[in-house]
Amino acid sequence: MDGVDRADGAGLRGPLATAIHVSFYVLLATSTARYLTYHGVSEQFVVVVALIAALAALYTVTAVVARREGVWEPWVWPVLTTWAVLVWLAPSFAWCAFPMFFLCTRAYPSRIAYPVVGVLAVLTSLAFFTFSGRSEWAVLVGPLCTGALIVVAYSQIERDGRERVRLLRQVAETRSRLAETEREAGMLAERERLAREIHDTVTQGLTSSLLRLEAAEQIWAQADPRTEARAREDVSVATGTLRENLAETRSLVHHLAAPNLESQPLDAALLAAARTHHPRAELRLVGTPIAIPAEVTHALLRITQSAVSNIARHAHAETVGVTLTYLPDAVVLDIFDDGAGFEPAPAGTLSARGGYGLRAMRGRVEQLGGTFTVESAPGEGTVVAAQIPCARGTAA
Repeated sequence: MDGVDRADGAGLRGPLATAIHVSFYVLLATSTARYLTYHGVSEQFVVVVALIAALAALYTVTAVVARREGVWEPWVWPVLTTWAVLVWLAPSFAWCAFPMFFLCTRAYPSRIAYPVVGVLAVLTSLAFFTFSGRSEWAVLVGPLCTGALIVVAYSQIERDGRERVRLLRQVAETRSRLAETEREAGMLAERERLAREIHDTVTQGLTSSLLRLEAAEQIWAQADPRTEARAREDVSVATGTLRENLAETRSLVHHLAAPNLESQPLDAALLAAARTHHPRAELRLVGTPIAIPAEVTHALLRITQSAVSNIARHAHAETVGVTLTYLPDAVVLDIFDDGAGFEPAPAGTLSARGGYGLRAMRGRVEQLGGTFTVESAPGEGTVVAAQIPCARGTAA
């Protein structure tokens, strides 16, 4: 724990470091002046001056090297040893103990720093008691209380630091999990989008073509000249559908863009998409065309493809109508047929008719903030309606 606790505090930094270092040099100079005032040039003067110089040099080197390399432990012991010898020879230098307290608590783990601070506090108390003429017992208490206060305060600072580190790590882990969740959600959304694209283009087109080719095969098997024209029409339509599906597949590979919307109006593209699956489909345009975002036109095209494909496969309808209605701030697409009809399943579930297609259509519309409804009953045909909001404007 101690190694981890001090991982963010290999050295003193900032205003606290500056205050401690300045206080050390001020106290060292003050203690030197006091020593010279009371003792003058005595027999041990040379030794004391040498120790003062050594202490100042060692402290300076420790502060500089430790700050640069982030390693305090090997450098603090020489400083403490030199200071202890100096205090033993000249108790006046006991005042330098207070910066030493901070130096120890910052340089060593708690299990080492706190006992060392206790020893330094005792040594300082004895030094004060000595140069007071061994008459002021109160000076024994001051350094001990100061040392204890520093230990308690620093312990609290350490606990606060550990809690801050824990919270920061927790926030980082939470952000990482959130980013991973968002990434997974994005992947799922992209997979769902790809599934809709493939279902509404390649799957529907291939299914329609297969049905027509099977019908043509049955007609030719009858060898009836009267139905040969119908068979040729089915084969021709199926061939065209397969060509369009090839283009759709290439479009999916390249940006998944909606085809045939840049070269022709939206109503023409919708009619062409409907007639791919039901050659007799008709389209009616209502209202004044407005500017429609690309994602809305893309959705309308895919809904038309999917809905008319469902009609061709399941409804056996004679009439298929597509109505495109422009409102001031929205567009409405209605697709109806006079086919077999069915009992609609609840929203979000798969039905016997349409299956994934209806769910994909609903998903497209709701993703754009619109509403999607299906009205049908057995034997009464089906109406699929999608209303999608658009920005106000006039079509170019």
